[in-house]
Amino acid sequence: MSMTIRNLEYMFAPNSIALIGASAKPGALGNVMMKSLLSGGFAGPILPVNPNYDSVNGVVTYSDLSSLPVVPDLAVICTPPDTVPGIVKQLAEIGTKSVVIITAGFGEGGNEHGARLRQAVLDAARPHLMRIIGPNCVGIIIPGSGVNASFASTMPSKGRLAFATQSGAVVTTIAEWAEDRSIGFSHLVSLGDMIDVDFGDMLDYFANDRQTNAIVLYIEAVTNARKFISAARAAARSKPVIVVKAGRFEEGAAAASSHTGALAGADDVYDAVFRRAGVLRVYNLEELFDAVEALAHSKPPAGDRLAILTNGGGLGVLATDALIENGGVLAKLEQDTVDRLSEVLPVTWSHGNPVDIIGDAPGSRYREALEVLLSDPNADGVLVINCPTGMSTSEDAAEAVVAAVEGQTEKTVLTSWVGGLGAKAGHRILSAAGLPGYETPHQAVRAFMYLVNYQRRQENLIETPSALPGTFDPDRTLVREIIDRNLASGQRWLSEPDSKLILEAYQIPAAPTKVAISLEHVAAVASDVGFPVALKILSPDITHKSDCGGVVLDIPDADTATAVTEAMLQRVTAQLPSARMEGFSISRMVRMPDAFELILGMHEDRQFGPVIVFGQGGTAVEVIADRAIGLPPLNMKLAHELIANTRIYSQLIGFRDRKAVDLGEASFCLVKLSQLITDFAEIVEVDINPLLASEGLVIALDARVGVRATDAAAEERLAIRPYPSELEEAVRSEGPADLLIRPIRPEDEPKLIDAFGKLTPEEVRLRFFVRMKSLTHLTAARFTQIDYDREMALLLTEAGPAGEAEIFGVVRFSADPDMEHAEFAIVVRHDMAGRGYGRLLMDRIIRYARQRGIKELYGEVLAENRRMLDLCKHLGFELKRRDDNSTLIRASLPLDS
Repeated sequence: MSMTIRNLEYMFAPNSIALIGASAKPGALGNVMMKSLLSGGFAGPILPVNPNYDSVNGVVTYSDLSSLPVVPDLAVICTPPDTVPGIVKQLAEIGTKSVVIITAGFGEGGNEHGARLRQAVLDAARPHLMRIIGPNCVGIIIPGSGVNASFASTMPSKGRLAFATQSGAVVTTIAEWAEDRSIGFSHLVSLGDMIDVDFGDMLDYFANDRQTNAIVLYIEAVTNARKFISAARAAARSKPVIVVKAGRFEEGAAAASSHTGALAGADDVYDAVFRRAGVLRVYNLEELFDAVEALAHSKPPAGDRLAILTNGGGLGVLATDALIENGGVLAKLEQDTVDRLSEVLPVTWSHGNPVDIIGDAPGSRYREALEVLLSDPNADGVLVINCPTGMSTSEDAAEAVVAAVEGQTEKTVLTSWVGGLGAKAGHRILSAAGLPGYETPHQAVRAFMYLVNYQRRQENLIETPSALPGTFDPDRTLVREIIDRNLASGQRWLSEPDSKLILEAYQIPAAPTKVAISLEHVAAVASDVGFPVALKILSPDITHKSDCGGVVLDIPDADTATAVTEAMLQRVTAQLPSARMEGFSISRMVRMPDAFELILGMHEDRQFGPVIVFGQGGTAVEVIADRAIGLPPLNMKLAHELIANTRIYSQLIGFRDRKAVDLGEASFCLVKLSQLITDFAEIVEVDINPLLASEGLVIALDARVGVRATDAAAEERLAIRPYPSELEEAVRSEGPADLLIRPIRPEDEPKLIDAFGKLTPEEVRLRFFVRMKSLTHLTAARFTQIDYDREMALLLTEAGPAGEAEIFGVVRFSADPDMEHAEFAIVVRHDMAGRGYGRLLMDRIIRYARQRGIKELYGEVLAENRRMLDLCKHLGFELKRRDDNSTLIRASLPLDS
């Protein structure tokens, strides 16, 4: 149904709840559900429905839906599966907008009858925009409003953490765990089979929910890839999002047809998705609990430098090992800090980090040492460890830590009270004070690094990409001709020469290759290419040529070429007698002794569409398994990040006497590959291996491109909507050069800041309603790094690369998650005013909003901004003042009329 947050307010803030299938029979699901509803403290009417009872648990029960005294906002269904489609239809017809289906039996495991029931439920709900959670779920819990529409055994306390999961067992587990640690929830939602409401919907709803400060997801599979990524990116910009993904080692395919296909594992793709969206991934429930504990009680630290305070030296060493292992840094204490610690600690203290305050430390020593550490500018966080001794109690130490931390807001503080029963009292004191506590130092360090990595993801989300290092004008006509010719002849894999022609059309350097169609032609073609040459078998049926002896390098002359070819043909034919032989590809040997062998490729993931693979290449690429995966479209920042996520990156940047490779050119190749697969839906696999990279050159020695016929638009298969180049439009100008209207790019940030600086103070006030002297990096990043699936910003700019072209005007809209309403804003520099550019920009954004199916475009305009109000009136906007005293006028344009 893919409706995002529409009508979810009835689900999560209902005024009345009906339970269909309520039961008075002890132990029956309908009875357990009724007890949960009654015990939650819900203030509105609870309406049990069952023709077999007059009352259930003391509540008047209704025989059917038609006899209900009110239309329930939320209905919970726990009747047999065959009855559910009819019940959903009746509820939809009387006006119920949200349903939770507890019942299972809707096609799980491929059952055909269940699948028909599932479709019948959707058909009944869709015309009425009814929202459905489930089927096959535990239910939903909203502690703040007393809604416990679930069969979970625990009603969690109210808090600001939202949790959504496909696994019902995880809901009950985390509810009990959180209760013991005083962690509360705004929502707990068991999504079950997700026939309607899915993770994208939950992310959008929680991101806009004022009662939610952080979001946790337990994911088995994502349904709508593009919606999920858009929602996750939007949510992660405003609050922490933690994901645990189950099923990490599920095989994506029975067999891979190329190196790239073998490397692009499904779980690696999920990793790339989470990284791109800015969410934090953990790998099991223990880590999830640790991350929840940290996020519930701590703010992310400014950096990764940790100070460790302990009364046991061995535990300090273990914590240090864990910190280094997880990528953190042991804080180097300032000399002033060491001197101050020496004043309050025994002479035998460790005189460094970890700060060992000795096993006989009383609470006062903890407090004095911690107060000193909290003032050290070199420490971004402090981990306090306590192990049981006969000299002091865990309670004393905990109370001292709470006293030291009270009032300070700069540093992240985590605790680990180690031991059995003796540690529990200390844990309770720390938990009550809002300090995250862990049973082992390793868990505490890992939680610290979760916070660090979350902060890094946030910074990555707003990092400005650099402009392209050169001009990029691909020959799309040539690529179209090559693809169409091969598809017409039934080719699944393009030949090496055709594959290299496609790379060259997209300005990815490739070693020139010629074809000898038979043994007799090899010597002549090789002589024409120029010795020494590389010779490869040419066959659409052979994936890895070197595996069957189909590659020979460094052939010095024509006679050797003929002899080698004859031997190769015999060798390959003996191993693969059914393979079709189309000749031989011949390339001049490329001499790059200091070059690294890399792999660059693309593969289609069944869940997220095209993904890009980069890593260490060569014949042993699968054995080495050093690769990183990213999602197109890529820019230079994302491409460099992809390279940096591999092990070989530490060599590519140079070491000892080995010079660094041209990472800018390697990143540019990734961007070009990204554009190629964005432009052509027929390209389903690309394998460039090896791509040689050295200090001054990047060149592809071998390449294969796989194709498939399709009528789908190329951009529709991408999980992230790419730059919409079709919106680019030349504009005739009164000046010396024509202007351009085009969508904004992330690279435009510096020029957008420049353009803002050229606005007059009055223009700024009329546009932003406040006085601003400059545009901050954070604000400019939000304006430029937009999600083209939900937002659009069109620039009036001079011709030229993004990041270099001057900007004269901007019009933008930001749509709600349902893509029904979008708020617009526009600004045109005063030196360009009065030439019709404002109207032109508004006309283009209205046209595009209508094209995307948005029903209303609206904006707020200051009543004194007569020029803008006149423009809106001329374009057909309805103008309404909020009230007689308001200085703002709402301009609204319906687009669906």
